[in-house]
Amino acid sequence: MPKAEHLETTVSTKGQVILPRVIRQRLEWDAGTRLIVEETPDGVLLKRAPVFEPSEPKDVFGLLPFSGEPKSLDDMEAAVLAEVRRRHDAIEARQP
Repeated sequence: MPKAEHLETTVSTKGQVILPRVIRQRLEWDAGTRLIVEETPDGVLLKRAPVFEPSEPKDVFGLLPFSGEPKSLDDMEAAVLAEVRRRHDAIEARQP
């Protein structure tokens, strides 16, 4: 973990706070990034909000339609391995 930086910002009359660019870039917080704000004994903690609400498999299982023959575990493992190889080859092709 990098050494803690001591940067300053100011609260605007609208209650807005501008996070320093170096922090936003390091955390990849672009405009529109949703944040969770937690009050802690030491101050305020900002965390990226999850993109999706937490869910349980039972809540979403069976929601996507599927037609065709069911796949075996061997078929699924072979498909995952093929995709891993495809992505690896694509990355290797981009490197000089």
